[in-house]
Amino acid sequence: MTTEPFFQESSLDEAVAALRRDLLAEDGPQISTMRNYRFAILPYRPKDEFKLRQLMRRLTDELSAEGWGVLPISLQKILLDRIRATGQTNVAALVNRERRLYEKDPERALAHLRDKIAPHIEGPEGIAADVAKLITDFAEQNPDRADRTLVLIGRAGALYPFFRSSALLKHIDGKTRNIPVVLLYPGERKDTTALSFMGELDADRDYRPRIYP
Repeated sequence: MTTEPFFQESSLDEAVAALRRDLLAEDGPQISTMRNYRFAILPYRPKDEFKLRQLMRRLTDELSAEGWGVLPISLQKILLDRIRATGQTNVAALVNRERRLYEKDPERALAHLRDKIAPHIEGPEGIAADVAKLITDFAEQNPDRADRTLVLIGRAGALYPFFRSSALLKHIDGKTRNIPVVLLYPGERKDTTALSFMGELDADRDYRPRIYP
């Protein structure tokens, strides 16, 4: 089994350059070979988080100057908003419980967090529902511009180790108004279609989208 990243130091710069070319293709965005499935994944090493943000700001500025609408979505913000919505008392209880468990058994503390946080992340009514709503609202503000609108889903690293990006994409499929959606994925590409979240979890091969570069 391949253990080294499929693409080495290559190439966050190359991946972003390839994404830019495909977005600005003469016949409209070409980030996918399927016209009705406009998803792509841009993997990057977790240590390159700040470089990625810089490159995405640059790409966003360039697209905006070309008349595009760009919607950045932070998965970290969505999760925190969901947790805060449960009420300050519940949040404090969750934090205190995790601290007490961690002192005795870190694995048990992690399992407790997983049980409490998973409902906010997983399934069609988890963060996928919030992502779909944000995209729908943005599309309604930019009617008839599916070919000049981009959604960037980022800050996935904050959901480690609970998050499975393949599940997120599955649950928002059909709910994006056919707008190009790019998931910024902190992790490693293990082979042509396999990605390891944060370079720590077992490689997930359940992906349909184009993986850049």
